[in-house]
Amino acid sequence: QLVESGGGLVQPGGSLRLSCLASGFTFRYYDMSWIRQAPGKAVEWVSGISEDSSTSDYADSVKGRFTISRDNALNIVYLQMDSLQSEDTALYICSSGVYRGQGTQVTVSS
Repeated sequence: QLVESGGGLVQPGGSLRLSCLASGFTFRYYDMSWIRQAPGKAVEWVSGISEDSSTSDYADSVKGRFTISRDNALNIVYLQMDSLQSEDTALYICSSGVYRGQGTQVTVSS
C-alpha cells in the first residue's frame, strides 16, 4: 500500500513537500517514482529514485525545481517541490511500478 500526503493549495512560486508512506512490501528493494495527472491530460512521469538513492532522475518540466528523496528506514519517499507553477497543478501519485497510491492533489493558483 502507498499513501500520499502533503498536497494542497499554494501560490505560484511557492513550495510543497509530498510524502508517500509504503507498507505491505519490502520498500527498500524497489525503485520509486512520482507521476502526476492533470485534468484532461495524460499521466506524466515526474521523477524516480533508485532503491538505494544512488540515482535519481527528473522530467525536463520539473528539473531544477523538484527534488526526490527517500528514507528506507521509515519506508517513505518524498518529493520536494519548489518554484511551483500553475502548470504543476495535478494529482500526484507515487508508484513502485507494481503498486500505486491514490494520490494527493496539488493546486497552484493565486
